Amino acid sequence: MQFEVVAEHLAFPEGPVVMPDGSIIVVEIAAGRVTRVWGAGRKEVVAVTGGGPNGAALGPDGALYVCNSGAIDRELGCHLDEGPDAVGRIERIDLTTGTVDRLYERCGDITLGAPNDLVFDGAGGIWFTDFGKIRPRSWGKSGLFYCQPDGSSIAVGFSTAVHGRGFGAVSYNGVGLSPDGRAVYVADTRTTRVIGFALAGPGKLAPGTGVRGAPDRVLATVPGDIGLDSLAVSASGKLCIGTLWTGGIAVVDPVDGGVEHIAFPDELVTNIAFGGDDMRTAYITLSGNGRLIRARWPEPGLRLNY
Repeated sequence: MQFEVVAEHLAFPEGPVVMPDGSIIVVEIAAGRVTRVWGAGRKEVVAVTGGGPNGAALGPDGALYVCNSGAIDRELGCHLDEGPDAVGRIERIDLTTGTVDRLYERCGDITLGAPNDLVFDGAGGIWFTDFGKIRPRSWGKSGLFYCQPDGSSIAVGFSTAVHGRGFGAVSYNGVGLSPDGRAVYVADTRTTRVIGFALAGPGKLAPGTGVRGAPDRVLATVPGDIGLDSLAVSASGKLCIGTLWTGGIAVVDPVDGGVEHIAFPDELVTNIAFGGDDMRTAYITLSGNGRLIRARWPEPGLRLNY
């Protein structure tokens, strides 16, 4: 697929957000900051978050909300466990002042590990994934959570720390909502499974229909030497998921499990977001070489709630 480079020399970009003024906001995980990209080489720092800012989304109040996975040891390739910057958290950024507020570091007795990606539903709540902290010889528990953007409440949707079921190896990454808002989808990095959770209402999972009555159901498994990253949903309901190692976008049909892979020249294609008047402009982060690119997508993307 043909593309053009919007920005380069970014420090592991992720979480592209298409802004109303035509600019694109990305996080730079390796630099612990959030950056606005205008094109033609123009960039400006929006906020310095520290840690490892990852998924990002505009909220109903016009602020930017960020999943921050906490500080990472680049040499060891794992998360830090000590120090205030090691804490995984959900953050709110005032785009006018650059002020960063921490909204959540815990959910009841559960300390957040490495929050990864988030999406707002039509009621203004946030679904977000916790990837689980990567340590030299272990990987923390992963999960799906739901919270309010004003910091008033947070709840477990599904977590291996709570529900168990023997699936301790999951690593929930990308998250998105179906066009009708009746399902939330999660991409699992390590198992390359695409998981669906039916919803009974805002922040509420429907009774389980999966394995042993579990609330999650495997919709597809993406084949190959691959890892799944963040995702966006097309207007038709297909899931467009960034892929690692065999870099590209996996387009998954959640109805029949069909998978198409669109390659891009980077081993770490991490995220995609849609914009433009016809929602067919795809902004994709090529994180391995620090670029944000733009391409014309075969079909429109789904407009986000905010």
